[in-house]
Amino acid sequence: MAEQPLSSATFGSRDGQRYAPVSHKPEPVCRPGEFVFAATALDHGHIYGQCNGLVEAGATLKWVYDPDPAKVETFRRTFPQAQAAPSLETILEDAEVRLVAAAAVPSERGPLGVRVMDSGKDYFTDKTPFTTLDQLEAARDKVRETGRKYMVYYSERLHVESAVYAGRLIQEGAIGRVVQVMGTGPHRLGTGRPDWFFRKEKYGGILCDIGSHQIEQFLYFAGCRDARVAHSKVGNYRSPEFPELEDFGDATLIGDNGATGYFRVDWLTPDGLGTWGDGRTVILGTDGYIELRKYIDVARERTGNHVYLVNHEGERHFAVDGQVGYPFFGELILDCLHRTENAMTQAHAFKAAELCLIAQRDAVRVTG
Repeated sequence: MAEQPLSSATFGSRDGQRYAPVSHKPEPVCRPGEFVFAATALDHGHIYGQCNGLVEAGATLKWVYDPDPAKVETFRRTFPQAQAAPSLETILEDAEVRLVAAAAVPSERGPLGVRVMDSGKDYFTDKTPFTTLDQLEAARDKVRETGRKYMVYYSERLHVESAVYAGRLIQEGAIGRVVQVMGTGPHRLGTGRPDWFFRKEKYGGILCDIGSHQIEQFLYFAGCRDARVAHSKVGNYRSPEFPELEDFGDATLIGDNGATGYFRVDWLTPDGLGTWGDGRTVILGTDGYIELRKYIDVARERTGNHVYLVNHEGERHFAVDGQVGYPFFGELILDCLHRTENAMTQAHAFKAAELCLIAQRDAVRVTG
C-alpha cells in the first residue's frame, strides 16, 4: 500500500466528523528568558533529550552542574549557552531558575527531586523516577507540601513522534475504545556502561527502569488512572558475569477501566540490528488497531516513526518522522508558568512509577 503523506491523513468520517488529525510541529511557547531552567546530575545521556526538548519549546538554559567537570565540559559543547555552576546550591539559590532537569543515577533521583522542590523549583527527572516505594512516598509528600511539580521524562512516548501521533489518533476515535496495549522495549547492552548500571540497588531492576516507559504508555493509551500488576517476571539470560543485571523482564497489567496491558523489555538486541532497539507498540481498540514501529522498520526502512493503522475504513501506513514534533515540552513549560496540568498530571507520573516498582518487587525470577 502506498505511503500516505501526513497532510492527507484522512480515513473517512463518522457523522461527518474527520477523526484523523493533521499534525504540525509546535512553535516555542515562551519568549527568551521567560522560562529559565538548569541542568544537573549528568549521569545518563537522556539529559540531552530533556534539555533539547525544553530549549526547542522556548526555555532558556542558564546553568549546568555536575561534580565531574568532564561531563560539564562535554555537555557545554552541545549547550554552550549553559554556564558551569560552581555547585548545586548555586542553581537552587537562583530565583530566576524555575525548573531543574536531571538524569542522576536512578537511586538518587528521588532524593534529588525532594531537594529541588524544597528550594521552590519544579523538577524534571529522567525515568525511572524512583527505585523504592519509600522514595515515591517521600516525593508525593513533598509535592503536597510545596505545590511543586515532579515531572518524569518518559521519553519512549513523549519524545517519539509515532507515539505522539498514535495518541492523537486514539483521542480522535480512530480505533474506538482501547482494550489492550502490547509493548516491546528491547535495548542493546553494548559496552562502556558505568558501574551503577550493573548494581541493582542503583538502577532498581529492569521492570523498574526501562519497564517504566511501557507502563506509562499503557496507562496513557488505554486511558487508565490506575491498574494492578497481574504478573511479572525477570531474568538474566546472557550476562552471568553481571549477576545483579536483569536482561529480560515482562509484565501483565489490568487497568481500572478493564483494559489490559502486556510488555516485554530486555537488553538482548543483536548486533545486526541497525539501531539500539526495535521498540514497538500495538494498541488494540474495539474498532481497529495501531502498530508503532518506533525506531526502525526491520529489513525495510532504517528510519523510525512508522505508524500503521487498520480500522473499518481500511489499512494505512504513515511515516511521521520529522512531521509531528513533541508538544509535551511546551505544555510542561506552560504548566510550570501557569500551574496547570496539561502536559502530564502528577497523579499519572506517580502512578506509572508506582506500578513499575510493584511489578519489580513482585517479579518471579525465571533464571538463576
